[in-house]
Amino acid sequence: MSAVALAALIRERQPCVVLTGAGVSTESGIPDFRSDAGIWADVDPFEVASIQAFRRDPRRVWSFYRDRIDVLRAAVPNAAHHSLAELERRGFVSAIVTQNIDTLHTRAGSRNVIEVHGSICSAQCPGCLSTEPADTVLAQLEVRSTPLCTRCGTVLKPGVVLFGELLPLGAMDRATDLARRAGLVLVVGSSLEVWPVAGLPLEAPQFAIVNRGPTALDDRAVLKIDAAAGHTLAAVVDELG
Repeated sequence: MSAVALAALIRERQPCVVLTGAGVSTESGIPDFRSDAGIWADVDPFEVASIQAFRRDPRRVWSFYRDRIDVLRAAVPNAAHHSLAELERRGFVSAIVTQNIDTLHTRAGSRNVIEVHGSICSAQCPGCLSTEPADTVLAQLEVRSTPLCTRCGTVLKPGVVLFGELLPLGAMDRATDLARRAGLVLVVGSSLEVWPVAGLPLEAPQFAIVNRGPTALDDRAVLKIDAAAGHTLAAVVDELG
């Protein structure tokens, strides 16, 4: 019944913009962040994933991200990613705003994806502001502890938003505009605890949530489904024909 209700909302409240978090990718074998078995259960994010840590000890930060990039690149899209791509293809989803850095939405076939926390596709140079593709970075990490910019020799920074950094202004502005123009924001796999992205559903007239466990905005959602994203969204695709 919940999938039926969500399908009706998506059909009636167009355009629909989707906001996704780590819970979308757990079904692809990627750990989330804050659960008992999540990434931050055994690792202090401010020691390995903050801009301060990068400036203090880039080798330690890259040691963490080298392993993380390997895991993310090996993962494959799951039913949730494929269902969202299909909903976009059919015209029911206008855009996906994602907090994830794993590129699985794009690999599943979604076209209008805004990665507000960056992605594993590249690394950035803090010196000349150029970017290097992930393959170049990983090749360098085979022979040295930190990758270097091929233009100016500065130590590259992972192409993701580290703790203590501002979100990319263009991406966040675009995501906010999409939410304000939406008839419905569908939150999938996010506990809505990381701001300012967590505030995007509040920009829309209505929002619905598909997430295992509670979120910070459950009491304000027009519909909350506490279930696996893949199964739920696949049922929504079937319901929408």
